[in-house]
Amino acid sequence: MVERRYGRVVMVSSVTGPLVTAPGSVGYATSKAALDEMMRTLAVEYGRAGITVNSVAPGRIETASSDADELEAALHTPLGRAGTPEEVATLVAYLASEGASYTTGQAMVVDGGNIIQEPHGIELYEDAPGTA
Repeated sequence: MVERRYGRVVMVSSVTGPLVTAPGSVGYATSKAALDEMMRTLAVEYGRAGITVNSVAPGRIETASSDADELEAALHTPLGRAGTPEEVATLVAYLASEGASYTTGQAMVVDGGNIIQEPHGIELYEDAPGTA
């Protein structure tokens, strides 16, 4: 990429870690937050070489590994549903395109608006380590 003076790097992060967290997710959240910091640093280091570096941060996306609790939680996003892999892929394709030539160092959220609302209820913390 450096030799060609052109490149697009698109990482897949998560809203969990860089923007929100939940009990029991310390390893996952930490790794995703670190990924976004790596993305920003690479964007600064390689931008003048014509390389853009961004990440996509999905929220509740319905996949084969989604469990019933996750799908239920997705119903409480502002859009009232889980996202689809195709919706995430659309953003990845944009960031990999010529059209995204002036977008770099950004974590783009695809979560149905979920992180813009406040937490709902104490049930999030009932099983947290250190709680009675």
